[in-house]
Amino acid sequence: MKIGILSDTHTKVKKAKATLDLLIENGAEFIIHAGDVYEYETLELLKNCGKRYVCVYGNNDAHLVEFHNDYNLVQEPYYFKLADTKFKLMHLPYYMAPDTEVIIFGHTHEFKSEFIEGTLFLNPGESCARNKPVSECVLLEIKEKKFKVTYFSKEKNADKFESEKFTYERKLK
Repeated sequence: MKIGILSDTHTKVKKAKATLDLLIENGAEFIIHAGDVYEYETLELLKNCGKRYVCVYGNNDAHLVEFHNDYNLVQEPYYFKLADTKFKLMHLPYYMAPDTEVIIFGHTHEFKSEFIEGTLFLNPGESCARNKPVSECVLLEIKEKKFKVTYFSKEKNADKFESEKFTYERKLK
């Protein structure tokens, strides 16, 4: 299964659309937004992208609570299972105990892909290109014995996204 992951879109709806489109073009079957959605229009993009999705509230998303019942918005930490894999989703990196196979978080605006003692810690970086001149997202492919992470990044004035790949051997429990 391929899972598209983005975070920290903030006010940049066009950049959110570009990263979402890229993830879907690369085969994402499910979308995860790791918080700081900020804009209602970005919620609409997620809802109408044609894929199942989940989105966690970020520290800048309290005003979106009025739309809670209309979108798949969840509170952190949110535990769920996809492709026989246990996930924990949050925005703020406060619940980092390795109690699932994959931990997804945002907030720091820094890409992170680290595999520690059987747990994949994954932060897709910032989609909004606010703290640095780069828009980022991640595609996570779940295989029976491996996690494959593709990190995408695009400089503000670049024509296309560049990618870097990471592979981790799963420690099946």
